[in-house]
Amino acid sequence: MARTARIFALNLGMQTVSMAEFQELPAGGLKLVALKTSDLIVDPAADATRNSQIESVAAELRAALKAPKYAKTHICLPSQSVFSRFVKLPGATASDVESIIGFEAQQNVPFPIDEVVWDYQIMGDRRVENWDVSIVAIKADQLNEVVEAVGKGGIAPGQIDFAPTALFNSFCYNYADAKGCSLLLDLGSRTTNLVFIEDGRLFSRSIPIGGNTISAAIAKEFAQEITLAEKLKLQKATVGLGGAYAESEDPTEARLAKVTRNTMTRLHAEIARSINFYRTTQGGTTPMRILICGGGTGLPYMTEFFAEKLQAPVEYFNPLRNVQAAPDAIPHGLAHCASGLGELVGCALRSLKDCPLEINLTPPSVQKAQRFAKRIPALVIAAVFFILTPALCWLDLDESASRIGERVEKQTAEVARLESLSKGISSTLAERDKLVAEAAPYLAVAAERSVWASILDELAATIPQRFIWITQIKPVEGVIIAPEPKPAPGAKPAPKPATPVSGPKAITAIEINGLYLDNPPNAEGAGVIDKFFNNLKPSAVFSIGEDPSKIITRRTTPTGEAWAYGYTLVLPLKQPLILP
Repeated sequence: MARTARIFALNLGMQTVSMAEFQELPAGGLKLVALKTSDLIVDPAADATRNSQIESVAAELRAALKAPKYAKTHICLPSQSVFSRFVKLPGATASDVESIIGFEAQQNVPFPIDEVVWDYQIMGDRRVENWDVSIVAIKADQLNEVVEAVGKGGIAPGQIDFAPTALFNSFCYNYADAKGCSLLLDLGSRTTNLVFIEDGRLFSRSIPIGGNTISAAIAKEFAQEITLAEKLKLQKATVGLGGAYAESEDPTEARLAKVTRNTMTRLHAEIARSINFYRTTQGGTTPMRILICGGGTGLPYMTEFFAEKLQAPVEYFNPLRNVQAAPDAIPHGLAHCASGLGELVGCALRSLKDCPLEINLTPPSVQKAQRFAKRIPALVIAAVFFILTPALCWLDLDESASRIGERVEKQTAEVARLESLSKGISSTLAERDKLVAEAAPYLAVAAERSVWASILDELAATIPQRFIWITQIKPVEGVIIAPEPKPAPGAKPAPKPATPVSGPKAITAIEINGLYLDNPPNAEGAGVIDKFFNNLKPSAVFSIGEDPSKIITRRTTPTGEAWAYGYTLVLPLKQPLILP
């Protein structure tokens, strides 16, 4: 029986890096085989050495799991390094959304689009004429540094995910029976991620309060270094419940409980604001259940604190609810939520079919290498055949010589038969050419269906990225004027007809109406319209020319009474669209 393929996942947390090995079960489930973790330096001042730490930790974890060198591994990035935006886009179908998502990404990602690696996914069905779309992006140079670091550690990146989407996939797999809105609180070292899950949709928000915030408060309270404060937190800190609850008799523990409670109270206030934001802007409902996970949830009385403050059932997120685990897979005393296991399960699920969210931030260079790696077996086989072919030909030479005569006779009879078939093929080819000529007009009509997509792509590529919008696109109808025939040499020119000879009706131009921004001090004012005009000059779709007055038919003069003013452009088409 063939051995089950090994699935590796790596979670690059800000303070804890964990790696796990999984197997896909014959029935389609997932099994956890082994889990290893390693901590990074806590002090934020050591962030400059993060990639070198990742390199050494990746090599350490790979060796601990006995994973082959450069084994394909799914990677989960921390939310701090990835930009995410959740937008609502109009469209009758999902294809309509895909046609404008590139333009939306340019508007929402706060970096030049050619300097980032980005991906998107449409979540669920259309709601109130809009589609919910998740857009994520990471700076390409930052991602390449991470890929290089894990590569030096002997790990070959597979699909690259980030924490909120990995937790979403893990939740959907383990809590498929959950109804209503669920909230995952992922308390990390630097931030707390809020992952709202409702009706198969994801909305996440990051709060800059985490385990290190508590450690920093302890360091300030006790005038200690951050590393010593972290150890003190892990040894004696609890979440103070306040009110009628008695304080600890140990004065150090009592002070720690108050410091921890103050930080957690700030966190609760931000969580409450985020829940209200989700309900008012995303059309969501109040969470029915709250699941906590992450390395910052190891303090005692954490669930009791959130249950009291949020007035909802609170429990630890169990990423192994529907995942089998080998008896010795999880090291003794290592809590699920503290090991990044939820993200690891979410990454491993990418190897199975029908994963709810399939956002992938793998760099193009890595994707190209992966495609080449898939072709290596075929290339090896081809090389073997290429090497063995001369030897096989030499061995077969004697036997071939004895059969040449027989083959010549058979081929002669075959040639005669084929000549008779050739005549029939010639007549068939003539009939085919006739059909091709008849179908040419219909094929031309079908090709015009892609013209509108080309027009929208051209506008998206040429409109300036800031201070100008398109609010309306209208076709302009006209009549194609037939050119006057040239007179033959030596002949008198024919008299011009009283009315020009006109052809069929067609869409000869596109009228664009929009707004441009004038208020901000760094706005370009009406000059942004000229910038748009200059961008359109080399267009392969529109016939622009050099005279802006023929193109810019309306330009509202700024009066200082509004934040935006209107404009109109009429863009002639190089290739008119014939109307039926």
